[in-house]
Amino acid sequence: MKAIRWPIGQLILLLNVIFSPSSPKRTADEQATFDAKTQGLSLYQLPSCPFCVKVRRAIKREGLTIELRNINGQNDFSEELTREGGKRKVPCLRIEKQAGQVQWLYESNDIVSYLEALTKPK
Repeated sequence: MKAIRWPIGQLILLLNVIFSPSSPKRTADEQATFDAKTQGLSLYQLPSCPFCVKVRRAIKREGLTIELRNINGQNDFSEELTREGGKRKVPCLRIEKQAGQVQWLYESNDIVSYLEALTKPK
């Protein structure tokens, strides 16, 4: 199975580079406002996961700055995701709220909708 997944994953990454969306043009003050909104967000992901690519493309398309946490390899992100989020499934958006509460959002469509809502005028 790994022999099939690896080349497909590489193809996904290549196509993502070739057809990467462009970020919106904003002033420094406007970007600072969006950066403040995304300060407590972290995306747990795998580089060649197609659903993670979908979320990363939405992040770029919306011009957001979000910490990416790769759960592959030897790091604490995989363990943290399982321990605190409840399951080792990506993509997962960790949303740290003002009162110190943490919400874990797992589905790519839900994550994209959440991110798009951050950029819409109120």
